[in-house]
Amino acid sequence: MRAARSIAIFALLPLFAGCQMFASQPETASKAGLTRMQGELSAADGKLLFQPCQGTRRYVVNDTGGTSVIQETADLSDQPGKIFADLRGKLTSATAGTEDQVDLQKLYRVEHSSTACDDPEFKRMILRASGHKPEWSLKASGKGMVLEREGQPALAVPYLEEQLGEGRFNLATEANGQHVELWAAPQRCVDNVSGSVQHMSAELRINGQVQRGCAYFGGSRDD
Repeated sequence: MRAARSIAIFALLPLFAGCQMFASQPETASKAGLTRMQGELSAADGKLLFQPCQGTRRYVVNDTGGTSVIQETADLSDQPGKIFADLRGKLTSATAGTEDQVDLQKLYRVEHSSTACDDPEFKRMILRASGHKPEWSLKASGKGMVLEREGQPALAVPYLEEQLGEGRFNLATEANGQHVELWAAPQRCVDNVSGSVQHMSAELRINGQVQRGCAYFGGSRDD
């Protein structure tokens, strides 16, 4: 039996033309003393270092959450370019005999990107999902969702969210005679085109046809 529904209905603003743009922030306050952070990963002296987007200090990564971030970063290091990370953890300043450190508890995504720190949409997004063959992308916010598909006009619609338990959920809408659903589950997912590693797998279902991809929470989702 499905878990009890937790449903919210979001009003639609036409094509989100009037949405407020937010400045990029390196951190978002979180629960239990942990912080949502974005920044760059690099290696030095046999250690993995994290530098927040808007900061200059670098922190030694201590993977207290068992996220496998060291292996994920090593896999991406085979190709040139900056490695961006979106994570949740706790920053600890150096004391005598120690170094600045970030205790990492959760990894939302790690990818090659030189622009992710300046993403103007991140702060207002609840979820972003995407897949390939054919290309598709879905962005959900408190104002509605926008679905973009290869060869199709963008679809901007309100939606319903249903919580299914164990971190799984479903976004659904009816538009232009089509039944659209996005199913997401907490599971490591690798984008086979970009190499990006994200913390959720996703299925886009349109009138029963399934396309698979990966997803991650935006800055307005505190999970």
